[in-house]
Amino acid sequence: MTHPWDDRYNTDEYVYGTTPNDFLVEHAADLLAGREAAHVLCLADGEGRNSVYLAELGAQVCAMDISAVGLAKAEKLAKQRGVSIQTEVVDLTQAELPKAHYDGVVAIFCHLPSQARAHLYEQVVVSLKPGGFFLLEGYTVDQLGRGTGGPDKADLMLNKAELEKVFKNFELQVSQEIERDIHEGDRHNGVGAVCQFIAQKPQARQQTYQFSANRDKASHRMRYVEGSSANDGECTLCKGPITSD
Repeated sequence: MTHPWDDRYNTDEYVYGTTPNDFLVEHAADLLAGREAAHVLCLADGEGRNSVYLAELGAQVCAMDISAVGLAKAEKLAKQRGVSIQTEVVDLTQAELPKAHYDGVVAIFCHLPSQARAHLYEQVVVSLKPGGFFLLEGYTVDQLGRGTGGPDKADLMLNKAELEKVFKNFELQVSQEIERDIHEGDRHNGVGAVCQFIAQKPQARQQTYQFSANRDKASHRMRYVEGSSANDGECTLCKGPITSD
């Protein structure tokens, strides 16, 4: 059974072009810096322009989309560019992502109904490794009626308030709603109202142990606390200054 997106991609032309998204290009190299062979997931990547670009930067990329036709074109584009990507045909409204698996997740113009979007965002949170990043760009409700790209239903549009709520425990690097000129194939062409978002999952907190002693009763207790490593000159057990006592 074919999907409507299969019909859209069933052409020799690349509907959204082969050039990666501008917002992704602006930030990808910095986000991947220091991550050797980073494992990155591209959500709803269709014909593969963004996943192929990330592979060219040295990432190990998995492109997920509901269209097998689109992903076949993604694999073709990767071969033409001399890189390899993994592809998976997935209905993102029901996706179950592996836990703590990805160094980064990218969602470019991934427009789902609000209920499905909430589920997917929860999956993104658990699928990222500590320190992993989430980068998103998509149209906001202000895009409706412009005729320059994007869905025609308000429930499918994105907004930063929703994202900031879901990723409230992440370190926000970019969270904004702006207008910008977009030229990405025939379907995204002209000034668009978009939400741009980048957030990083906190690093795993180091577990240390705190030692307490009741000398009158000659009893000792230990409990672990989460926090950063001890400063120079501090005992890693009692978190206090080192003395000869």
